[in-house]
Formats: sequence, C-alpha cells, structure tokens
Amino acid sequence: MTDQRCLTENIRVILSARTPEVISMGIADYRHAGVLLPLLEEDGTCNVLFTKRTEEVEHHKGQISFPGGAVDEGDSSIEETALRETYEEIGLVEEHIEILGRLDDTLTILSRYVVHPVVGAITCADNLNISRAEVDRIIKVPLSVFFSTNLETGTMEYEGDIYETPAYVHDADLIWGATARMMANFVEIIGNEMRLPRNKK
Repeated sequence: MTDQRCLTENIRVILSARTPEVISMGIADYRHAGVLLPLLEEDGTCNVLFTKRTEEVEHHKGQISFPGGAVDEGDSSIEETALRETYEEIGLVEEHIEILGRLDDTLTILSRYVVHPVVGAITCADNLNISRAEVDRIIKVPLSVFFSTNLETGTMEYEGDIYETPAYVHDADLIWGATARMMANFVEIIGNEMRLPRNKK
C-alpha cells in the first residue's frame, strides 16, 4: 500500500458501490454478531485496531479480534450492534466513529456466529476505557502491513483441538480465524478497486 493515509472517502465510495455477500442459508443454529473494523489515522499512518481478548470471556479466549459481539434484541441494525459493543469493550463513543460501509459476512466455526463486519473510521481515540473483563489490550497494526504480509494457511492448536486456518503474523501477534478472513476480505475489496499492491506468494 503506497499511501499510508486511511483514504476514508475512497473506502466509503468503494464499499457503497458493492452489495456485501450475506450468509443466510442453513444457519438456523447460529447467532448473529456485529463487529467493527476500526481504522485510525495517526501521524499520517492508517492503522487497524484489534483487541486481544482475555481468558475470562465466554468465546475466543485469548484471541485477537475486532471489537464487537452478539446482536441484542434492542439493536435496530448491525451498525448499532457494532457501535454498542465497541463502546462496551474499549470505551470508544459512537460520536467518534464514522461508519464507512459493510464487508461480506463470515462464520465463526467454534462459537457458531454469523458475523457482519462494519468498517469505521475513528475520528478521536483519546481516553479509551478498556473493559478489563473482556479485553487484555488494544493492538494497532498499520494497514500497509496487510498488503505486504502474506495471508498464510496453516494449522493452529486451540483449546486442545487442531484447526486449519488463514493467519497473519505481525511482530509477536497472530491474527487468525474469522478475524483474518475479514481482514483479507477488506484488503481484497479496497486493493482491487484502489489498485494497491497485492500480496505476493
């Protein structure tokens, strides 16, 4: 990715011009969840914010994920779910998030969720308040990393089982599973439309 800025207006146009792929068949026993793919520009560099989950949460213990969670009955939209959960997990208020659009749905195999990803630009990240019961730490990864780092497929041992999964490795952090798939989907969409450099195998 040659331009290090977030180019939020470009991303908004790209996402609004396409219809996200929706998972709707054969998922009666799956719950629905909304997550936020947060973009934060700092010092001219576009970063993606992830959370590392604690070992106390019900699902995806210790994994790197996007802020988000299950749809509540009172939520009027997936965007509302993503914004509400983001506030609950990292204290980022709705007024400081600019929604840019939706990505394709994906599934979590272990926890059995249909996940609806929402892309948002963070306009102010001051005074974040992490929920220590849910979030161990916030991880910032430059967006350019996902254009220069290969999405690998390998095996992962988790809670005693072995899974084949796509994954990104950045520093000491492993981004795998549904989060890696959503990130790859985002990179594919904006990379194709903005003619950004592709990963080379």
